[in-house]
Order: sequence, then structure tokens, then C-alpha cells
Amino acid sequence: MRAIRFAQYGEPTSVLRVEDVPVPEPVAGQVRVRILESPVNPSDLLYVRGHYAGIQAHFPAPTGFEGVGIVEALGSGVDDFATGERVSIVNFGGSNWAEYAVVSARDLFHVPDDVPDDQAASFVVNPAAAIVMVRHVLAVPQGEWLLQSAAGSELGRMIIRLAKRQVIRTVNVVRRRESASELERLGADAVIVSTEGPIDEQVRSKIDPEGVKYAIDPVVGETGTQIFKALHEDGRMLVYGSLTGEPIRVGEDPRYILAGRRILEVFWLGYWLLRFNDSERRQLGQDIIELMREGILKTSPGRKYSLEEIHDAVTQAEQTGRQGKVYLVPGKK
Repeated sequence: MRAIRFAQYGEPTSVLRVEDVPVPEPVAGQVRVRILESPVNPSDLLYVRGHYAGIQAHFPAPTGFEGVGIVEALGSGVDDFATGERVSIVNFGGSNWAEYAVVSARDLFHVPDDVPDDQAASFVVNPAAAIVMVRHVLAVPQGEWLLQSAAGSELGRMIIRLAKRQVIRTVNVVRRRESASELERLGADAVIVSTEGPIDEQVRSKIDPEGVKYAIDPVVGETGTQIFKALHEDGRMLVYGSLTGEPIRVGEDPRYILAGRRILEVFWLGYWLLRFNDSERRQLGQDIIELMREGILKTSPGRKYSLEEIHDAVTQAEQTGRQGKVYLVPGKK
């Protein structure tokens, strides 16, 4: 079969290659899936660059953390799935950018027929992160403000819609003023443009002089530093990415470390999914399906590429202002 792999960490357009490898066979508790589509997510590219702390690559390493496919073979002891069934996959081995993948049955989700392939392919990474961060980890109360950077991303848009549904107010950081009106139409309560002044100063002047109690950030660097400064003295901030690869400077101003009870916390979705028991995972899957049907956790589909077009797919996925999620389709010619 064809699979995308890399032999060392580096820039994805330099190190990713399509290779011929044996079709994997499932052992006890595993399922082999024929991949229909797999998205190109920021977490995939962080992993290829060696900046993804949750999983260590063993070279030559496959990649691709989620996708949708058809069950083709079952290992012994698997009775929750049937051959021919369409499933969503979260693959902690990162091998979904291929024609076939073998995963633990625990890492599959049943997908109803009314969920299209492109939505089912993006079933876990963004939708589950939105639910787990907002409902489970931060547990943001109704009426509170939630500050987020990268608000125009697919996940950022999901969080805006989910927060609106749960009567949570969002203040959303973007880089360009022209993004503001679009996010407001989605339900954003406030939009801050990072190029128009320090984020923390804008939050305290426009939202609350004492700051906000809840924040999430995938950017880090100067953006993350300013978001930390925007926290209320009892505030809590989740960092769920490292798009700049730069540190958050929490100690540069003594006012933010010598007073209050501010919490800066790393969020890795894999940690929480591994902690969920089978019942909690099933409930998470049901919640995602319900919210997808409502349009709350909808992914905007973009261009689709074959495995051989991986470098073009990566370039498109990282293009500023691109429209929609980029997908790899192993069967595309």
C-alpha cells in the first residue's frame, strides 16, 4: 500500500515522502480501516517538525492523526464494529495518511450515514478539543467571558458557535480587521485585532478592567504572553498548541506572578481521550454528532489532494487566509 512517512524531523515539504509498505494486519483488539479521507491539521505538521510533545516519532514514521474510513478486517475480541462499516478514526500512532491504517478499536467512532465524509474525517481533533476544553477542563459558566486567540481557525470558529449555544461570551483575537465581521456573524461577542494594540490592554479597556477568567491559546510567543496578562487574578489559561514555537513569558512582569492565583495549563487532547472510559468516549461521540448536525461543530471543507500531492496539500494548509480544511484522499487520482 502507499503511505506517507518521514525519516527525520523537519519541514513537511522536505521530509514527507510517499512510500510502498505492507498492508498492516490487525491483532487482538485492533481494526484495519481503508482510509477514505484524512485532514491536514496543525498538529500533524507540528509532529513532523518535532514540536509535538505528546508523541515521539520512531523513524521511518507515518503520520496523520485522524480520518474516516471503512472497516476491512477485525482482530480477535472486537465485537463493537463490523466489516463494511464507516468509522471515524483518531490514530495516536499517526498513520492515517495512507491507504490503510490499523488502530485500536477504542480509537474508532461510529458514524451515522447523514454525516458526510469530510465532516467524519474531522470528527475528533477539533470537535473533541472544543467540547473537552470548554465543557470539561475549563467548565466555563454561563455568562462568563472566554478569550481565545486564532479565533478565525476551524477550531476557533467551532468554539465561538459552541460558546454561543452555551451562553458563554467570547472575545476573539484575530490578526486582520477584515476577519471581525465574519466572526461576529458566527456569534462572536467581541473581536480584538492584535495589530491594533496589546491584547491585554484591549481586553482590560473593552471587556473588563480586571481581565477575563478563562482563556485558550494555540499560538504562544508574544500572543500567548499578552493573553496571560489579560487574565483576571483568578484566571485560568489553556495552551493547546505552539504555532510560533516561542515561549510564553509569564515572569517578565512581577504583577502577574507575585499576586493572584492565575493558572497556566497545557492541554493535550490525547491525554484526555486516554483518560475517558468507554462510556465517556461513547458520550463524547454522541455529543459531537449532535453538535455537527446543528452546525455547531461543522468543519468548512476545502481542497482535496492525493497522497502524491502531499507537498501541495501542506502548502495549501499553511496558507494564510485559506478557505476550508485541506484533506488527503488516498483514492484520488
